[in-house]
Amino acid sequence: MTDRTRRYELVAGDGMVRECRAHTRRALSEWFGPAGDPGEVAAEDALLLVSEVVTNALTHGGVPYELRLDRTEGRLWVQVSDTSAVRPRPHGRHHADRPSGHGLYLLARLSAAWGCLPRGGGKAVWFEVEVPARPATRPGP
Repeated sequence: MTDRTRRYELVAGDGMVRECRAHTRRALSEWFGPAGDPGEVAAEDALLLVSEVVTNALTHGGVPYELRLDRTEGRLWVQVSDTSAVRPRPHGRHHADRPSGHGLYLLARLSAAWGCLPRGGGKAVWFEVEVPARPATRPGP
């Protein structure tokens, strides 16, 4: 790990999505200060997308084995690697009234960019979220 990169080995089991959200929440707060705080739009978008990408990997991608977070100026780059080489693709048009199938739609709507890269015998699905700077607030008198 560096001050701009964090890698987490994922272990299959209950709580993987929650664990990935916790790692991401901590990195957002440490790297972006007030702009990465809970309740900020960029932070909430990033956490939702982490949940979606990890859930998609669990459901469709084989076994997720790594979460990687990278910080660039004003952006958080997230990568989830799994053991399946099958690239994510939408299953028809998005319909908001369906109980599932919203992950790729949300990636397209909420991320600055997203994609898929081959990795070993599997793949890594990645996305970027812009995290605009927000000055720290001073406590009142």
